[in-house]
Amino acid sequence: MADWLNQRQRRCTLCHELIHARHHDPGCGTRYGIKCERRCRRETALALISPVDYGMAEEVYEGNTWMMAVELGVTVQVLSDYRQLLYDSGVCVQ
Repeated sequence: MADWLNQRQRRCTLCHELIHARHHDPGCGTRYGIKCERRCRRETALALISPVDYGMAEEVYEGNTWMMAVELGVTVQVLSDYRQLLYDSGVCVQ
């Protein structure tokens, strides 16, 4: 991993890449790359963010994306992916 990544970025990147490895994903340059990446991002968000912790952070930080991501120990991208999952499942309305 790149030396310039902060702790949250390292945690999210490592989880993301381990999920790719678990699924034996062929790589982003293949015809399955977009599908694999979408699945990996979804599983990364679910692995790193608990629903209870998300709900508490949402309430405490009133939806402030940056503060919620810091509190949850994830990147803004992982938090956004989690929010998209909630939206897609009908749990939350954006």
